[in-house]
Amino acid sequence: MIAAVLNALATAFDMLWEVFWPLALGFILSAIVQTLVSRQAVVRALGSDSPRSLGLATLFGAASSSCSYAAVAISRSLFRKGASFPAAIVFEFASTNLVFELGLILLILLGWSFVGAEFAGGLLMIVILALLFRWTLKPGMIDEARRQAEHGRHGRMEGHGEMDMAITEGPFVKRLFSGRGLTAISHNFWMDVTSVWIDIGIGLLIAGALAAWVPASFWQSFFLTGHPVLSQVWGPLIGPVISLLSFVCSVGNVPLAAVLWNGGISFGGVIAFVFADLIILPILDIYRKYYGGRMALYLLVVSYAAMALAGFTIGLLFQGLGIVPAHRSVAALVSNPTLNYTSVLNGIFLVIIAILGWRFLRTGGLEMLRMMERPMPDHAAHQH
Repeated sequence: MIAAVLNALATAFDMLWEVFWPLALGFILSAIVQTLVSRQAVVRALGSDSPRSLGLATLFGAASSSCSYAAVAISRSLFRKGASFPAAIVFEFASTNLVFELGLILLILLGWSFVGAEFAGGLLMIVILALLFRWTLKPGMIDEARRQAEHGRHGRMEGHGEMDMAITEGPFVKRLFSGRGLTAISHNFWMDVTSVWIDIGIGLLIAGALAAWVPASFWQSFFLTGHPVLSQVWGPLIGPVISLLSFVCSVGNVPLAAVLWNGGISFGGVIAFVFADLIILPILDIYRKYYGGRMALYLLVVSYAAMALAGFTIGLLFQGLGIVPAHRSVAALVSNPTLNYTSVLNGIFLVIIAILGWRFLRTGGLEMLRMMERPMPDHAAHQH
């Protein structure tokens, strides 16, 4: 028993070692973008559900935090401040499926094909979602959701949703390298890291346990690997369900996606699984608090449909183009940390993180974290 636990922990650590530097780089890039893009400018651009507004929602979401709970809180904040409901939800989906961190971790664990499929599929999923909203979302449902949203019920990360630490005055380079810029970057960086570290840790532990304890024969049977046609359909249908039940959100579900791919799920199934971080059970409960039970159920149904359809379509497209990897072995599941470029980059980014941590603590960061976790009225939004 002890040996099995140690084996699972070792596998989890191996995956963490492989993804540490790309994860850090992704969070740093995200923090820089958040420092330069004002939340108020986002609200002004998202006032309708026109193609232009939805396109801007996608762009701004991709430049936002990758934490699923923060994305949901920011989405409600945008909705309450005047963004249309479809634009707010599109922003939310883009911020967890089209961000730097996700692409970098997918690249390290699974390779270029998955990065391309994630971003192409993410855009396709947003288009499908926008069409479903246009065809099925009634004005009365939006009014009901807005009334519920105005109650300001507590979910998670409401403080994160209200904070706007963007620096908008002056030239780009001056803003970026000023003292205020470094402070804002350090605060955005640590705000994002503390938002997702539990989910990343849980995701790694679950992935390590499944990789170490579940035999390959079970996965192959469950994912219908002996039936090529059925498996292409089954993967995108079951992938979001596994995600829903895993409770792991944001980039924390990528290690588990690697285990599922190693076990035999279809290419489209992996993509649909990664998309589904916004329909896990805790987030569905937050939807219920934010927008009411009727809207929470509606978001579950349309989100699942968009995820499954996008995953299936991208799987078929990449299969047709001949760029689905044939080799299923995931390096992080079979190798141990060694002194190589990964170790060097991990060391470099540990130093950068330490510098950001020093700046964060010197500039009131701990108080900012306490504010992030509690609801904040609009007039008290944290400004720098």
